[in-house]
Amino acid sequence: MKKIIMTLSALAIIPAVSMASSFKLINDTGSKLRIHTGSGIVSLNNGSSTSVTCNPGKKVYTADGGTKDKFLFKVSSSHCGSSIKLSSVM
Repeated sequence: MKKIIMTLSALAIIPAVSMASSFKLINDTGSKLRIHTGSGIVSLNNGSSTSVTCNPGKKVYTADGGTKDKFLFKVSSSHCGSSIKLSSVM
């Protein structure tokens, strides 16, 4: 019986963990920006957003052309499942 309860408890947690495996990055800066997310470069118009895989320790930069430019922030576990406005990290 104890194994069944532990298994059901673990299954109940799985959807919450899956949802928190990314975070939303919102461009509220008033201008178009290119962002290097650690896994690729994304172009964000003002008001647009992108979903970024939540890998704590990964660094996010602006991107000039096809290369990293200015450091913005380091991804932490508290970012997972949340929305981050670029104006708060620039």
